[in-house]
Amino acid sequence: MDDLHLFLVTVWLGFLGLFLVLYVVLDGFDLGIGVLSLFAREEERRNIMVASLGSVWDANESWLIVLGGTLFGAFPLAYAVALNALYLPLVTMLLALIFRAVAFEFREHSHRKSPWNMAFGFGSLIAAICQGFALGGLIGGVTVTNGRFTGGAFDWFSPFSVLVALGVVFGYVLLGATYLILKTEGEQQRHSIRQAWVSGALMLMAAAIVSIWTPLRFSFVAERWFAAPNFYYFALPPLFALFCSAMLARGLHRRFERSPLLWTIGIFIASFGGLAASLYPYIVPRSVTALDASADSMTLAFMLLGIGLLVPVMLIYNAYQYMVFRGKARAGYGAS
Repeated sequence: MDDLHLFLVTVWLGFLGLFLVLYVVLDGFDLGIGVLSLFAREEERRNIMVASLGSVWDANESWLIVLGGTLFGAFPLAYAVALNALYLPLVTMLLALIFRAVAFEFREHSHRKSPWNMAFGFGSLIAAICQGFALGGLIGGVTVTNGRFTGGAFDWFSPFSVLVALGVVFGYVLLGATYLILKTEGEQQRHSIRQAWVSGALMLMAAAIVSIWTPLRFSFVAERWFAAPNFYYFALPPLFALFCSAMLARGLHRRFERSPLLWTIGIFIASFGGLAASLYPYIVPRSVTALDASADSMTLAFMLLGIGLLVPVMLIYNAYQYMVFRGKARAGYGAS
């Protein structure tokens, strides 16, 4: 039974990682375009940016619901600790997403679009910042005593979490810019290429500082990274990220349409892989392991009949949706 439980925990930990990557990548470019819309001077350009999202943004955010449901059902202790420790940034994020969704729908039917444009842009920016603070606060460690969060309401706020939040915002903007390169043409596409250069450089700077700061601040990470033979394995994610960055720069320089987005996704996957390997087996760093936080075997097995069978359906639906709405975005018409 112990081997079965360990297997089920591993399966659900893999599902949790998959859902997190899918949400970050899919809703990441969604939020990134919202942030970029704040810097669009012409309403026509902003309309094209919004049109590129019109057919996919609802499905993108569905992965956040699946992610939360999986954490609640499969790892209830981690859900309870994280929700208490990160209450302020998570609630603020949800409010920003709600405000952003309302603005997205209302601006289409409004004669005075500027208030809804600001709501959409700042809702996206606040949601991205809050996700960065949540990630930085969680990596920085939260105070847990006997399985309960015993820290303060602002334990998530620190110079380290501020840097992580900036990195997340720059990363989302890079995803948004590379997605717009794929979905637009002409001056809008050229403008997106310039934005991708700037946001990519800023994201890589933030990622480099975080990568240096993390082992200096957390001794357990330094011991894991630099102990032989771990060093050779932990060198793979950053090397892959550097390779993806070089290929991204090549794609932007040659004005390719598809490859910049693909290589940007590669950078995110490499970053997530390195982070997961550094923190494993902790699901709440230095406090709660995945095994300690997991539900009983019966619950984990039962969930496979629900969420486990739903995942292929969602993946197929998402893939079909992007295939149907492929093509260039036009103001007021979405993908052509």
